[in-house]
Amino acid sequence: MSLPSPAASPSLKPTELISASRKRQRSQSMQSDSSSSIKRSASEGPSSATPVPIMTDPISSIDSPRVHEIEIDAYMAEQGEDVQTQPGSLTIEQKVARIKYLRDKPMVAGDTWYIISRQWFRHWEIACGILSDKSLESLQEKDIGPPDNSSLFDSQGNLTSNLVEQIDVEFLPEEAWSELVAWYGQPINPLPRSVIAKAFLQTALELRPPRLKVLVLKDLGPDADIAGPPYSYVTVSIKDPMKTLFKALVSAVTARSNVPYRIWKIEPGEFLGSHFPASKLASWGAELVSEGTDKTVEDNMIEPEDPFVVEFQEDGVWIVDASQVVRAPPPSAVHVPPPLFSNDNDFFSRLSTQRTSAFQNTQPFRTPSPSRRGSSSKAKESSVVPFKSFGFSKGSSKIIQEPGTLGLGNMGNTCFMNSALQCLAHTKELTDYFLSGVYQEELNPDNPLGMHGAIAEAFGLLLHRIWARDSTSTSYSPREFKSQLQRFAPQFSGYQQHDSQELVAFLLDGLHEDLNRVLKKPYVEKPDWEGGGDLELAKLAQTSWDGYMKRNDSVIVDLFQGQYKSTLVCPECEKVSITFDPFMYLTLPLPVNKKWWHVIHYVPWDPSLPHRRVPVGIGRNSSFKDLKNLLGRWMGVRPKKLLTLEVFNHRFYKNLDDSIMCGDMAENDQIFCFELPCNSRQSRSYKPKDNDPFILPVILTDVVPARPSYSNYSRGTNNFGCPFIVVVERDQAESVDAMYDAVIERLRRWTVHERDLYTWQADPSPSDTVTIPISTVSPIDSVAEIKENGDVSEVDGMVIEGDIADQKVFADDDSGMDPDAYIVGTKQGVFNLRLYTGYKDYTAGGYGSSNGRSEQWETRIEDVEPGAPLLKEGDAFLCEFDENMKSYYFGTSQFENSRWDEWLPFLHPEYLAAKEAATVQKAKGITLDDCLAEFTKQEQLGEDDLWYCPRCKKHQQATKKFDLWKVPDILAVHLKRFSNSRTLRDKIDIFVDFPVEGFDLTALVGERQVGTRLAQSGVNINELGIRDVEEPLIYDLYAVDEHMGGLGGGHYRAYALNHVTEQWYHFDDSYVTQSDASHAVNSNAYLLFYKRRSNAPLGGKTNEKIEEASRKAAAEMEEEAAAEPEVQLPTPPSESGATPFPFPSTQQPSNAGYLTPQSNTRSTPTSSPPPLDDGDPTTLETQSDDLIAEDGLTLCPLELASHQFDFPDPSVRASPTSSVEVEPDYDDDPPRSSLFCAHANIDSWVGSSQNGLPSPAVSDPDINPFSDMNLQKSADDSMDI
Repeated sequence: MSLPSPAASPSLKPTELISASRKRQRSQSMQSDSSSSIKRSASEGPSSATPVPIMTDPISSIDSPRVHEIEIDAYMAEQGEDVQTQPGSLTIEQKVARIKYLRDKPMVAGDTWYIISRQWFRHWEIACGILSDKSLESLQEKDIGPPDNSSLFDSQGNLTSNLVEQIDVEFLPEEAWSELVAWYGQPINPLPRSVIAKAFLQTALELRPPRLKVLVLKDLGPDADIAGPPYSYVTVSIKDPMKTLFKALVSAVTARSNVPYRIWKIEPGEFLGSHFPASKLASWGAELVSEGTDKTVEDNMIEPEDPFVVEFQEDGVWIVDASQVVRAPPPSAVHVPPPLFSNDNDFFSRLSTQRTSAFQNTQPFRTPSPSRRGSSSKAKESSVVPFKSFGFSKGSSKIIQEPGTLGLGNMGNTCFMNSALQCLAHTKELTDYFLSGVYQEELNPDNPLGMHGAIAEAFGLLLHRIWARDSTSTSYSPREFKSQLQRFAPQFSGYQQHDSQELVAFLLDGLHEDLNRVLKKPYVEKPDWEGGGDLELAKLAQTSWDGYMKRNDSVIVDLFQGQYKSTLVCPECEKVSITFDPFMYLTLPLPVNKKWWHVIHYVPWDPSLPHRRVPVGIGRNSSFKDLKNLLGRWMGVRPKKLLTLEVFNHRFYKNLDDSIMCGDMAENDQIFCFELPCNSRQSRSYKPKDNDPFILPVILTDVVPARPSYSNYSRGTNNFGCPFIVVVERDQAESVDAMYDAVIERLRRWTVHERDLYTWQADPSPSDTVTIPISTVSPIDSVAEIKENGDVSEVDGMVIEGDIADQKVFADDDSGMDPDAYIVGTKQGVFNLRLYTGYKDYTAGGYGSSNGRSEQWETRIEDVEPGAPLLKEGDAFLCEFDENMKSYYFGTSQFENSRWDEWLPFLHPEYLAAKEAATVQKAKGITLDDCLAEFTKQEQLGEDDLWYCPRCKKHQQATKKFDLWKVPDILAVHLKRFSNSRTLRDKIDIFVDFPVEGFDLTALVGERQVGTRLAQSGVNINELGIRDVEEPLIYDLYAVDEHMGGLGGGHYRAYALNHVTEQWYHFDDSYVTQSDASHAVNSNAYLLFYKRRSNAPLGGKTNEKIEEASRKAAAEMEEEAAAEPEVQLPTPPSESGATPFPFPSTQQPSNAGYLTPQSNTRSTPTSSPPPLDDGDPTTLETQSDDLIAEDGLTLCPLELASHQFDFPDPSVRASPTSSVEVEPDYDDDPPRSSLFCAHANIDSWVGSSQNGLPSPAVSDPDINPFSDMNLQKSADDSMDI
């Protein structure tokens, strides 16, 4: 029988669903069969071939012939032979075992796995009996339908889910997927995915492979538009070579394979058809893509939705001449701008190559050349070119953007990266360090713990892009940075969502190691605390910090790193251990109401005591062991004798042992706690004993229909009532009657007719019987007699049965219960006691049957030795009630005779106090100070996190406390909103109020407290590294990284203060809007960035290096200015008193003359323009004087060094005769007094053109005001503005 083929899908590679032979696909990366039973350890990596013990299908509940067949299949599969099966003949158990067997195989790079919707797969698990769901209990295998991924797509056919394993989707190997298709039919929206190598010895499934647009090049005329049928898509893996991409692109548009072709990559955009006019290649920034390369799709930074144009030869001739296709900026109204960084083939790279020789002597500020450390070949592997400032002229029609307001494009779930980069990019001191070029001298490419300088270089170039003062781009996709990031951190590769805090942590650590000033790290031994007072404590802290600085010294240490104190105290000998450790950011827990509120149904062992309804409040991260400790204290019972179980559908649903977390339970889950006379054995550390009694679940059910002789499975049962627990001693387990009596004793608490479960005798002087008191029995006027046939009849007075059958003694109607009556035994025939097997942890373990498998008592008696217990582990009792017995003991549909709903409330004072405290806390709210208090709160270590006490010589459950000792200049705060205890389901969305200004940490920093006390006692605290104790530690907020949605998905955005304009901005990927600091204070805040107030510059050694670079730049500028002859600016000859035209430009004066915008030749002093009409020549010095602000402040040396002057080209036409034609728009200039003087340091760096590259605007003849052919055009553009 052939399997149906799956529906067409954008498969990564052709995938055959083999017919019944199910021939195994071999992995391209392994010589052995990828689906063989040789399982490889994950630690051995994808290429390892070390075998471990052979896996076989774990089908344990089928007959021996079938087991033998499966063993043969497994052997044949290992030998590479075809394996024949008959899918239609497999039982549910066999199907489950088969899928489990296949899913246990490791992922191997190159294999194909399938994504299946968790919704469909969960239905399959429920139908097969693997899971139980309270709302889908009646779901059967025939009802689930074919594999269906429709829930993962939106109405447009796009994937909308987060694709989180075990929450949104499940992953199946190709063989398992083929089995499901064979069993249930052709799939809906299949999603094949390739297994890729993520890092060394690591593999992962590529969940979101890039989907690319394919168009065809056509010669449609010079003015033709994009037309034709809709374009196609191809989906490839990021690890596919470019040859594979080329084949996929060509196959998508033609079936011909013998026609020469070439591929053009154009800029992203929306297209109305698939026919791309040849005349539009240049305007869409087309570039030929080379096929003859070993690079992969990922290496070429190809992103989802990137468009490609396939060009075929026509009559042996290409449609266009590639040499005539000059890349130009694309229409901004149609699609986004082109990337400014590519493989040395973009506009600025080509421009740099052409102009370097002509402009190499025109730089007003020379970036210090990289040292020997920075010029390592390893450091140049990043293949990114430096980015500097772009100089756009005043005549340009494009709007120059404010520095620091550049949006970062989302390249596919990269919002986590964009938001983090915006926060770090707006750290002024860090930005100064990179824009000044100081980082180039401190690159440490040989650091084995670093990234060879590549991360630092990529980050520095990105900062140049963000802070370019004359850029007209509103957004930019940081492809080069992401490429370097995933090169060294494969966990961030691909297009999945990640944690922004994890990226910040990695980036700061990577920058630290790339820029570590320590070239060779010495061995440093960590000091120990030997006791003492404040002085010894301060010395220990300073010794620890000095030891850390011997191995770590960078800009990150200067700005971001502080020190905290950790104190451990042994509870037995009170030994105190104090250590000091560095931190780069503070992770603060949120002191929210983390309590788990629930109602526990408590059942005492004594039947005379009522069962209770006990509300509890306990920490969400507490285990059921903690819950039993709480209940044991409240109820006066030893916790180890308490058994906690979840009840659903009248049977036990889950064993809630000591390892289960309370927070894993849903609000409406029914939780029962049974008191036992023995150890409940729910602790994993419990060691079984030979004389342990049997603990069995008891389930009440209607009479089960007889099982057909040909069936191996039980008929379904109709459970009712409340299940309970019975404890059977080992001697009781030798007799079925004794076990019946034990069940009767547990059953009596659940019926109002409990006395009718026993036979009574009224002999006033019993001799050999044991009286069982029934405290809950009350006198009655009449009783019901249950006859042998099950009929019930009312009888006046009390009926007391004797030892002789049918002997009845009636008590007097008015006397009630005879005080001398006693029980001589249990009433027989109340129910049929059935033995069921297949239970594990008190729950049914069978497939497809709600109560496991029935076993006859006769069979069990034959199987055991005489005198041995008849019970085994995994057994359960089912009490079968016929209709009459059920009605009498429990009632009819309303169960009026039962006590299942009679739970006596129990409110403990601790619960009431916790409820009141939670109400107060909710009304009060949470502040950042509360989070710090929670962080510094003393707590006891858990049993799994013991501390070895050197004095006691053993592990102890010590108390631990964290305190802040030293705080950094830049304080990064991580609000721990995501829970680690419940997979990916918990996020705390509570609002945390944090200050924008004036966040005072003085009272919480130990160094300040200890230093103040030591200074008052006359100690020289400077020798201890403690300074400025009088200055308060006050911080101001400058950036916030926020997260919306749940963990595993959601969206990241950022708020940041622009330290140049003193304006807050909101960064939502490429969308940047002005905002206010108060908007950043919201319930989505995730990462907070604070800056310390100080009278002195921040950054310590880093600031000194920046200032040194500033002085050096100023000195070089003064030297060049002193050697520069006076040069007069031109004046329009026909107009007196005309204003000069200081168009910004990248050309700078030097002692060799000045550059002209068009000719690239140098003017000499003799060719200077004529003087102005007022007779006062405008020299460079007077131009500089004109930059004096209205308030009398002058530019700092760095700003003056970076200022640019424009000069006309004397080789072309004279100055314009009309001032209207070239009137500059001075309104575009920001006020220099506030912009440059207050922030001269950063602004000088962002404004300098350190590579001396000319502005694209200056080199573009369309917007050059001195070009004859464009005079009127430029004027028109200016007037349009």
